[in-house]
Amino acid sequence: MPLPRAAVARPRTIASFNPNIMDDDRLVFVSHSGEDTWVARQIAREIEACGARVFLDEADIGIGSETDDELRDFLNRADELLVLLTPWALERPYIWVEVGILWGRKKPFVVVLYGISRQELLARPSVPTFVKAKNTVYLNDIDHYFRQLGQRVRRDSPNGS
Repeated sequence: MPLPRAAVARPRTIASFNPNIMDDDRLVFVSHSGEDTWVARQIAREIEACGARVFLDEADIGIGSETDDELRDFLNRADELLVLLTPWALERPYIWVEVGILWGRKKPFVVVLYGISRQELLARPSVPTFVKAKNTVYLNDIDHYFRQLGQRVRRDSPNGS
């Protein structure tokens, strides 16, 4: 039995917005591996439910576009980063580029672990120290992040609602 259309709808990402309109919405860049796209979409949907805009590469970069240029532009606009770290993501070079850019911009980021423990993350010599020092959250506990994101969105909104 197929799921109702609303249950499988994609999150409203940056592509849903006019790129010429600059607004005050908080922009969360979701970094993930291709193997984790479905999970990343679910996270993106929840980020939007918190009132923030979300960048998800598979939805926001057009086919045939200059991927590196577009990624750089979105990374430069992002207010924060959510990194979905899985065994596949640990091997994806772009994950570390995206993390490094936001870290260099002194933007907050959260590390969401799925399929890897905090101890396994800490034991990997290839993981940058500043990532290991960050607060991490397991995917099953991501609601804590969503609550805090919602508070940031409300705090930063012009009317404070």
